[in-house]
Order: sequence, then C-alpha cells, then structure tokens
Amino acid sequence: MAETARWATEDMILVENLEHSYGNFKAVDGISFSVKKGEIFSFLGPNGAGKSTAINVLITLLALQKGKAVIAGYDVTRDPQQVRESIGIVFQDITLDRDMTVWELLEFHGRLYNMPVEKRRERIDELLKLVQLEAKRDELTKRLSGGMKRRLEIARGLMTRPKVLFLDEPTIGLDPQTRMRMWEYIKGVNREGTTIFLTTHYMDEADQLSDRISIIDHGKIVITGTSWELKNTLGHDLIYLETDNNERALAILENFPAIRDIKPKTKGFTLVVHEDGTKVLPGIIDRLRAAQIEITTINLKKPSMDDVFIFYTGRDIRDEGQAPARARFMQAGRR
Repeated sequence: MAETARWATEDMILVENLEHSYGNFKAVDGISFSVKKGEIFSFLGPNGAGKSTAINVLITLLALQKGKAVIAGYDVTRDPQQVRESIGIVFQDITLDRDMTVWELLEFHGRLYNMPVEKRRERIDELLKLVQLEAKRDELTKRLSGGMKRRLEIARGLMTRPKVLFLDEPTIGLDPQTRMRMWEYIKGVNREGTTIFLTTHYMDEADQLSDRISIIDHGKIVITGTSWELKNTLGHDLIYLETDNNERALAILENFPAIRDIKPKTKGFTLVVHEDGTKVLPGIIDRLRAAQIEITTINLKKPSMDDVFIFYTGRDIRDEGQAPARARFMQAGRR
C-alpha cells in the first residue's frame, strides 16, 4: 500500500505495461503513461485503436489482464470499489433514462451514491447552472437535443465530485457548433479541479482541450506530449507539392539538405523541413524547374495535429485502418 500512496501524491492516473486481448487480438499492447492532478489528458486515435478498451480497464468495466493501473491512489485490481467512488464517466453512447426529467435523473444518481438530501439538491442546482440546463430541469430527457443530452451526462458524471472524469468520445455525433460549446463545458469542469481523461478521434478536440496528448494506434502509444511539442517534432514547416511527375520529383529532392522527411499524399507529397519554409521553398522550386518538372500546386503551412498523426502513424485518422500506399514513393529518412 505504501507504493500506491506514493503514486497518489505524484499522479492521478498511472499505468504501466497495460495489455488487453480479445482472444488472439491484442487491443491494448503494453501501454504506459501517467496523468497529473488537474490535467486534461487525451488519447487521440482512430476507431479501433484501443482507446475504449484502455478506458474500460481503468474504470473497472474490464478486468485487468496484464500490467498495472492506479487511479487516484487506488489499484484497479485490489481496490475497484474505491476506484469507482473516485471517478465519473461519460460513455460514447447516451445512457439516459428517457422517461425521467433532467432533475429526476440527477436526483436518482445522487441517491444511488447515498448523498445526503441537502447536499444532493445543492449539487444538482450547481451542475444545472454549470451545463446551462436550468431551464430544462423539468423536461423529459427524451425531449432534449443531442448536445443537451451530452451536457446532462457530464452533469451526472460530476454529481459525486469525482477526482477524475473519464470522457469517452463525448462529442461524437454532435454538430461543430455544439462540439465547441461542449469544449467550454469541459474546460469549466476542469477549472473546478477535476482531472479529465478524454478519448477522441477529433484532431481539433485534442488540440484545443488537452494539456497533454497521447497518440494511440493499433493498441500502442506512438508518442506523448503537449500539442506544441508534438507539432514541433515534425520540423519547422510543411510544404505540400503536386507536380506532373511526383516520382521523379521525389528522387530529385530526397537529398535536399533542409528536408527532414517526405510524406506521400493522394495527389502529391508533403516535405517536412527543419528550417523556415519561406527560405527553403525557392531552392526546391529551382531544382524542380531545372529538371523541367512542372509544379501544379504549392502550399506552405505550419504543422497541424492532422500532420502529426499522419507522420507518426503513416495514415490519415479517417482511413479507418487502410494501409497507406507508400510503395509508389521514395522517402527521405532524415530523422
């Protein structure tokens, strides 16, 4: 127990070498990470990457098969009840009783956890204000919009003032405007002192909300860091090119000193450069023109989280597991 107590003072979540398999399929493959108190920490990855499996182990819905996981100082295997009492959860799928009002749902949840009446009623009022559902307190949940239902689920997850709130794809299926409003509610919850563990496959969501991000793919953590740190690992700038002969263009540019890496795209390719792109671009243009290669498209930009994901996984997050067609292209491995 002394080791668990030490972890509790240093990390709100600590995971070491976590593995989980379904038969012969390894959904989570030896991941390790930690989450500090008060952080918003995100798992970013495509569907099937292992995000939901990992979160279900942490919240004790799935038995831990291999490795170690400690939540708020409690081991998920030895102290599952204490773990459950320390967390709140918002699942991917909406799980509201359709025939309860907003107030009744929160009241019922508080009673399940044996909250005293006065404390329960006070907390309901606080949460309805936080998620801006005060005017809907007597509305049946089945009559709420999708965004309102998500906000109500967040309120329910916060009824017991959890130390950690797990949000598993909380904005899935919501329109962009509602998603942005949800981000504000999540930030508000975090400002109350709640540590947040978020799983998402939305690049902008991880970018805008997270203190730190882990990219997970095929059950493995590929890289972890702040949004700025992850983008910075790619180099200074990105230059996207389309030409009338991409394969020959790549052969010419593979030894260009400022190019760190080359990533194929559907119609062209992206050059990852470790210098100011505006200074590198003229030299690239001169080389290709000297070889009589016509440049049809040029785009210079700073790295985004989409670029980070493609760089470290070799595929777009929307590819849904399809392998990238890299064989057609040459790569400059300057890492």
